[in-house]
Amino acid sequence: MSKFIALAVGGFLLMANISNAQAVAIKVEPQEDAPQISKHIYGHFAEHLGRCIYGGFYVGEDSDIPNTAGVRMDVVEALRELSIPNLRWPGGCFADTYHWKDGIGPKEERPSILNIWWGNVREDNSFGTHEFLNMCELLGTEPYLSANVGSGTPQELADWIKYTNHPAGTSPMPELREEYGREEPWKVTYWGIGNEAWGCGGNMTPEYYSDVYRRYATFTTDWRNSDGLVRVASGASSSDYNWTEVLMKNIPKNLIEAMALHHYSVIDWGNKGPSTEFSEGQYFTIMERALLMEELIQKHTAIMDKHDPEQKVALFVDEWGGWYDPEPGTNPGFLYQQNTMRDAMIAGTTLNIFNNHADRVKMANLAQAVNVLQAVILTDEEKMILTPTYHVMRMYKVHQDATLIPLSFESPEYTHEDKSLPAISASASRDAAGNTHFSLVNIDSEKAHEIQLDVSGLDLSKVLGEILSADKLQDHNSFDNPDKVHPESFKKIQLKGGTLSLEIPPFSVIVITAK
Repeated sequence: MSKFIALAVGGFLLMANISNAQAVAIKVEPQEDAPQISKHIYGHFAEHLGRCIYGGFYVGEDSDIPNTAGVRMDVVEALRELSIPNLRWPGGCFADTYHWKDGIGPKEERPSILNIWWGNVREDNSFGTHEFLNMCELLGTEPYLSANVGSGTPQELADWIKYTNHPAGTSPMPELREEYGREEPWKVTYWGIGNEAWGCGGNMTPEYYSDVYRRYATFTTDWRNSDGLVRVASGASSSDYNWTEVLMKNIPKNLIEAMALHHYSVIDWGNKGPSTEFSEGQYFTIMERALLMEELIQKHTAIMDKHDPEQKVALFVDEWGGWYDPEPGTNPGFLYQQNTMRDAMIAGTTLNIFNNHADRVKMANLAQAVNVLQAVILTDEEKMILTPTYHVMRMYKVHQDATLIPLSFESPEYTHEDKSLPAISASASRDAAGNTHFSLVNIDSEKAHEIQLDVSGLDLSKVLGEILSADKLQDHNSFDNPDKVHPESFKKIQLKGGTLSLEIPPFSVIVITAK
């Protein structure tokens, strides 16, 4: 047996005793002062990379694909169904070469640049600040802008904030915004101060970046941040705990509201493996990398707690997901990959981890929304498909802004060769209407497991379930077969004598709503 502990406080406590190698018994006991699972944990990411923006979100006003101001409406409607809370833009590595003034004004007058990071293709800046922020309004989501620190200036960032946030007529930037057709400010709250400063954002040391950050953050707002901005420091890559230590020590807490963390599930950066024709060993390794998120959050949080015991600085995992070799025949710089049940396992387990650390994790951004890496949507001209990851995000949206129910149980093991991982991942919450939600994942490629929930103290009379499963781990949706993997109603739940009993099949995700 391997022990899985969801670290959180308050709400309810789930205790488990294992009666045999394939059973997980869970008891529910109420507690007080549970943290709220921020809806922003279910955020997304859109970089000027491959076909994420052009052909993904944006097709232009002259396109035959139904659109609003060039933004394709099938993508908008699909993302509305996810209730996406925020969208990060314009990068990523692209952010630190992006100069926002190149993307405003008449499109025929906007200068072009070469996107040196992603495929050496021409970027004509036809999708800029107005297009993105207006699209966010169309989506009903909050924008999260990544500022150019690597090749920009504090003045450039300060001007962007004035352009997007300040009232009409107060300074040259809002006047310029009015000239280009927008009188009212968008009031952008979330601002990333650079991206991956340890890498493509400037190859800085943490000591140097912390000083650079302090300089940029100083010019974003006034003494007391009366604008209510959330300034996000470029945080660590995976297990670089020294980066977090130095930034938390060196940055005054009145200049920072959040710190980022990036972690991808990758087999080997030099040989990432295929997105669909993968082996059992490759699957196991990817899940090992995905489940590492638990340890990473624990250790980065411990460092943050040391310097910030009142937890004023939030942790934003603003890039996460699976990363494989690009699909054969595509531009390798476009990072286009298919999305299988393996990705559903990454999504379900990772979101459970974020939920269970809701006291410190306040935002996360799946990389990326459309046509790039672990995308929720894939497009091909006028065609669009929803991926298994999309379906997990839609099933899990019941947790947004709900109250966490902490979990503690012994998980059976998923074993491959001489290694083992916890097979069962879970999180739970109670929403404002009093509904209780349980999200369960079984990553085991072969074994089903029994789950028993003691809900005798919840006075439940109605239970609904939904399952995402497939015949093979490699199953995925394609443009020829767009619904091969899709959620179905799950009715094999028995509520008897205050106990919910079910069996979770191999490599499947189940979300239960109990009323």
